[in-house]
Amino acid sequence: MSPRAEIGVFGGSGFQHLLDGAEQVRVETPYGDPSDLISIAEVGGRTVAFLPRHGHGHRLPPHQIPYRANVWAMRELGVRQILAPCAAGSLDPSLPPGAMVLVDQFVDRTSSRAHTFYDGPGATHVAGADPYCSDLRALLLRVGLELGLDVRADGTMVVIEGPRFSTRAESRWFRAMGCQVVNMTGYPEVMLARELQLCYSTIALITDYDTGIADDPAVEPVTADQVLAGFAASLEQLRTLLLTAIEQIDVTRTDACSRSLEGASL
Repeated sequence: MSPRAEIGVFGGSGFQHLLDGAEQVRVETPYGDPSDLISIAEVGGRTVAFLPRHGHGHRLPPHQIPYRANVWAMRELGVRQILAPCAAGSLDPSLPPGAMVLVDQFVDRTSSRAHTFYDGPGATHVAGADPYCSDLRALLLRVGLELGLDVRADGTMVVIEGPRFSTRAESRWFRAMGCQVVNMTGYPEVMLARELQLCYSTIALITDYDTGIADDPAVEPVTADQVLAGFAASLEQLRTLLLTAIEQIDVTRTDACSRSLEGASL
């Protein structure tokens, strides 16, 4: 397939649409169908491909999302840089709903997901020390601050299996581990992108306080309705951040992401 898009966007909970008047295309992959048709349109001189992770009508729960097919389809379309907004819960009282975290580290607590393209023969060990693209994160931070948004430069995201939310004990454990946010879709998406040598950056939009805040009993544990309401409340700000950043992305790839397979195979 000839290149159709330069930049990819994965949409999370409550983020079913990004591009107006887009062409919808179906992409076949060795890993089955992606979550949905992919929308392609021009934004600020860039050709952008948008895919809702959960599919139309939010039909796919986090553990059933075809992550490998989704990332492969983006690469097949010619995408080399991916922006990945997602809903996330706060584990830090100083990180309120409405804030956006440009995650720089993750902790994987998933258990049943196909999480690599390299199932053998042979072994490929992609480095995971710095899984998110520093160039994309820097751009998103600069643009977010210029727009007056509450954007945090870094943070660690623990990715849980879902579809259930955390217990209070798990939430306390995640806090004790030094995690700032909790989410259900951030892994394996990020490392699959790294395995295909794609730039990838997560924008974690804080929608809730997970199981609440220990010193404020008035804050109730999160519900699914609360996540969607929290996302909807900040959706226009997130959309503005993405569209503004897309116009400024340098699609010339010379960073470390494009060389992530060097020295990885045995």
